[in-house]
Amino acid sequence: MRTRFQLGLDDLRQRLLRMGGLAEQAVDRARQAYVDRDLIRCQMVLEGESQINMAEREIDEAAFDLLAMQQPMAVDLRFILAVTKINADLERVGDQAVNIAERVMDMVELPQAELPVDIARMGTAVSAMVRRALESFIEGKVELAQAVLEMDNVVDRMRDDAFIQLVKTMNERPDVVRQALDALLVARNLERVADHATNIAEDVIFWVQGSDVRHNVPAEPSAGSAGQAAPTPGH
Repeated sequence: MRTRFQLGLDDLRQRLLRMGGLAEQAVDRARQAYVDRDLIRCQMVLEGESQINMAEREIDEAAFDLLAMQQPMAVDLRFILAVTKINADLERVGDQAVNIAERVMDMVELPQAELPVDIARMGTAVSAMVRRALESFIEGKVELAQAVLEMDNVVDRMRDDAFIQLVKTMNERPDVVRQALDALLVARNLERVADHATNIAEDVIFWVQGSDVRHNVPAEPSAGSAGQAAPTPGH
C-alpha cells in the first residue's frame, strides 16, 4: 500500500509539472502576442485553455484519491495540499493569459498607438516569476520561492506606474483612449499572474518548511531546514 501511495505522489507531481508547463506557455504566448500584435498566438492561447482546465480537474481528482487512500505523513499531507492550491493558481494563470490574448485581439483592430509604458518589460518580469515559482516546486527550494516573493514588489511598482501613465494618457489624448485602456487591462492581468506566481511560491514554502508566509508573515523554518530542498514526496 505504501509503495502504491509513493507512486501516486510521483504521478501527482508529474501531472502538476505538465500543468505548470501549459500555464507558463500560455503566459509566454500571450506576452509575445502583445509585443508582436500576433493574432495566431492569441488563438493558440484561447485553444490551450481547455487543456489547462482538463488538467486541473484531473490533478484535483488524483489528489483527492491519494488523501482517501491512507492517512499521509505530515510532509506528504503538506505536499498534497500544496499541489491542490498550486493547481488552482495555475488554472487562474491560464485564465489571465486568455484575458490578455482577448485584449490583444481588440488592440489589433485599432490603429497602433505609442503609449508611455513598457508593458513588454512587465510581461517579461511576470513570465520570469512564473518560471521561477515552478522551479522552486520542481527543486523544493525555499530560496527560489523567496526570490519570487521579492520579484512581486517589482511587478507591483510596474503596475502602479502603468496605471498612472495610462490614465494620464487617456485624459490628454482622447484619440487613443481605447488602446490605453486595453494596455491598462493587460497590465492588470499581468499583475494578477504575478500574484498567482507568488501564491505558488508561498505554497512551496509551506510544503518544504510547514511555514505559512501569506500576508507578509515571515517564515519560521524548522531547525536545519533553511536552504534545503524538500524531502522527496512519500519518503
